[in-house]
Amino acid sequence: MKITWLGHSGFKIEIAGEVLLIDPFLTGNPVFPEDRKAEATDGVTAILVSHGHGDHVGDAMETAKSAGLPVYTMVELAGWLGSKGVENVTGFNKGGTVSIGDVKVTMVHATHSSSTPDGGYAGSEAGFMIEGDGHTIYFSGDTDVMADMKVFNDLHQPDIGILCCGGHYTMDMRRAAYAAKTFFDFKTLIPCHYKTFPLLEQSAQPLVDALPGVNVIEAEVLEPFEV
Repeated sequence: MKITWLGHSGFKIEIAGEVLLIDPFLTGNPVFPEDRKAEATDGVTAILVSHGHGDHVGDAMETAKSAGLPVYTMVELAGWLGSKGVENVTGFNKGGTVSIGDVKVTMVHATHSSSTPDGGYAGSEAGFMIEGDGHTIYFSGDTDVMADMKVFNDLHQPDIGILCCGGHYTMDMRRAAYAAKTFFDFKTLIPCHYKTFPLLEQSAQPLVDALPGVNVIEAEVLEPFEV
C-alpha cells in the first residue's frame, strides 16, 4: 500500500488495485504546489469526500468531471455534487459500506459541521474506514475526540490511523493522542489538518512524544511512502 499526503486533509491512497483520492483540497491550499496538480490526480480511480467544507470538497468536483471519476460521499452532499454536473456520484451514510473494486469503505461518525461551499445543506460530517490489502485505515475526517471511536475500533480494528490534529477547527495534538491511546491500537499514525495555516498547529512532535511504540509518520507533501 502506498500513501501520499497532499497537504491539509488530502490523501492519495493506492490500495488493493485502486487509487483513492480523499478530500482533495489542491487549489488554494498554501502547502500544495499547484503546478503539480496533475501528479496528485494521476491514476486516481475514485474520490472520497468526508464533508462539504471547501477545504475538503476542494478539487473533487473539477477532478471528477474532467476524468469521469466516481465520487463517494454523504448522500446530501452527493446530491449537491450531482446538481453541479458530477455524473458518477454515490451517496451513502454512516454505517453504510460501499465496495470500490476490492476495497471496502464504511462511513463512520465524526463530530464537526458541514455545509457546501455555496452555503447549502451538505448532510453531516463523516469519517471513513477503508479496508484492503490486509489493512484497515481509519480516516477521521474533521472531528473532535469521541467515545464512538471505541465502537469503531471494536468493529473495524484499524491498524492505520489518519487523524486530524491541528486544533482550532478539529481536535489538537493532545486530543488526537488521547484518542489514539484510549480507543485504538494503531501500528501507524499519520497526522493531518495541521501546518496548512498559521492558525493550526505546526508540528506533530507532541503526537510523536505521546505515542511511543506507534509509527507516527510526519509525511511530506507529494512524497509517497509505503505502509
